[in-house]
Amino acid sequence: MIDLLQLQKRVYQNKIAKGFNVTDVFQEFCFIYGELSETCDAYRKKKDDLGEELADVALYLIGLSVLLGINLEEEIMRKMEKNEKRKYENRNGVLTKVEE
Repeated sequence: MIDLLQLQKRVYQNKIAKGFNVTDVFQEFCFIYGELSETCDAYRKKKDDLGEELADVALYLIGLSVLLGINLEEEIMRKMEKNEKRKYENRNGVLTKVEE
């Protein structure tokens, strides 16, 4: 199992070591958007590097969480607990949240 907090530190250290952005949060959001677009394109075109592109999205997101001071593991666990308690109904072909 991955220790997400350790991975956050490792991603951040790699960004520093390679001279990547560690201050401009808006720029990181733009990079995530670009990587997500590349991932969608890889999926659509059935490219062999789909997994690598998806990993890029995750790595940028993990790096952004460090810049924002967010423990991503805690936030993911909290969000999963919230999602697991939600109830949904299919209304006219659309899955709609009916209970929080």
